[in-house]
Amino acid sequence: MPSIELRTRQSLALTPRLQQSVRLLQLSALEFQQELRTALDTNPFLEYDSAETEDVALAGASPADDTGALPAADTLAAGETDSLPAESAAGDTLESGGADDMPADFSGDYGSRNSARQSSDADGSDPAEWARSQPTLREQLHDALRLYRLGDRDRAVARFIIEALDDDGYLRQSLADLADSVDLEPALTESELLVALRLVQSLDRPGLGARSLSECLALQLHALPEDTPGRDVALQIAEHHLERLARREQAELQKQIGCSAEQLRVACALVRKLDPKPGNCYGRTEDNYVVPDVIVRQVRNKWVVSINPAVQPRARIHRMYAQLFAQSAGASRSPLAQQLQEARWLIRNAQQRFDTIQRVAECIVAHQKAFFQYGEIALKPMVLRDVAEELGLHESTISRATGNKYMATPRGIFEFKHFFPRELGTESGGTCSAAAVRALLKEMIAAENTRDPLSDVTLAKMLADQGVLVARRTVAKYRHLMKVPPAELRRQL
Repeated sequence: MPSIELRTRQSLALTPRLQQSVRLLQLSALEFQQELRTALDTNPFLEYDSAETEDVALAGASPADDTGALPAADTLAAGETDSLPAESAAGDTLESGGADDMPADFSGDYGSRNSARQSSDADGSDPAEWARSQPTLREQLHDALRLYRLGDRDRAVARFIIEALDDDGYLRQSLADLADSVDLEPALTESELLVALRLVQSLDRPGLGARSLSECLALQLHALPEDTPGRDVALQIAEHHLERLARREQAELQKQIGCSAEQLRVACALVRKLDPKPGNCYGRTEDNYVVPDVIVRQVRNKWVVSINPAVQPRARIHRMYAQLFAQSAGASRSPLAQQLQEARWLIRNAQQRFDTIQRVAECIVAHQKAFFQYGEIALKPMVLRDVAEELGLHESTISRATGNKYMATPRGIFEFKHFFPRELGTESGGTCSAAAVRALLKEMIAAENTRDPLSDVTLAKMLADQGVLVARRTVAKYRHLMKVPPAELRRQL
């Protein structure tokens, strides 16, 4: 028979605010900036705190100091019901200095590309080394130009033409304007530019360096064999009748050219097979930048960790809107009350995100001080559990705080996970990191005799002589991760 039974059980439920805090923590710097910009665009209680309004910020707010600490701001009195965790800083304002506040010794690193030292020890690979880099249009043309024996002036003019090309391969500046923009003695003439342009048009794919669509198609047609069916008719269409072809005026085209319907069909099909933008088939320069979340620098023989001001968009609660809303009747029952609460949650969770990242970074730097002094060979083995126990946080929180987070150091930009190398045993019973073993292998291979390179077995024995017990297959694995070929391929006769 059915019956009613009362049971008690415990369950863990994440509040909306805690869910948002977890989600913000695992975002990368660029993803967090996008998240905050979206909130600024959709939430009326959030406003962007630009540099011009820094002096009139909320009462109690102070700009970021030279250690990168985030300023604390006063809290809104109206409708405040929730409190912050112990490790979170209170405040309804998130602000920092701009790009001009970056340390001078790191000014050249923020836009740097991902280097080999950014790779994490989890997979031991550098994505930048695996990426296939295709030459750009200009690189391809410059390489082809080197094969020609030219005078200094002619080569300089040809290089100038190449640099003037757009990414799709067209030269959209007139030769007269180009001649006026070049400072050469004697003065550059349009005839010289025309000769250089003809040379550039013959360097690689037909159609490059064209000044119009008609010229681009004509260059491609001239490059075809003379016995190509429909070539002569297609040339007339490309040079004089492209507009009629676009309007599909077949009868008028046939009348103007004086060809049969079959010849016109073959020619039109040939024209449509041509590439109107030949420059697009080349590789393009991609800006794969890494924005560091924290900056590590040495101040008076002490390593100091600070949040990168460039990753902290200025945002704060709109004081006037919040006060007007609090004074309105029935404010607590208005749909805007939820948006105001979400705005406060976002500011506080963003503040807590930066606090957690800085605490984790400071713990990493404290454990890996030797790395900043001596490099990869001094990197110690460390796991997420070590940081979690020291900071009193859950291991999953440390995992989120280290994923897709980067640290700018005097030795380069590294991902947080780079500082958690795997532990390997030594002959004395101690431990060393896998990163240190790879650094040792790199030094050994660099110092080897190229006529008699070191085999994996020999490298394993040399590591054993230094007290590091590593199997031959492990040496082969690390050598492969470092993109070092085997001994047979390294031998130079």
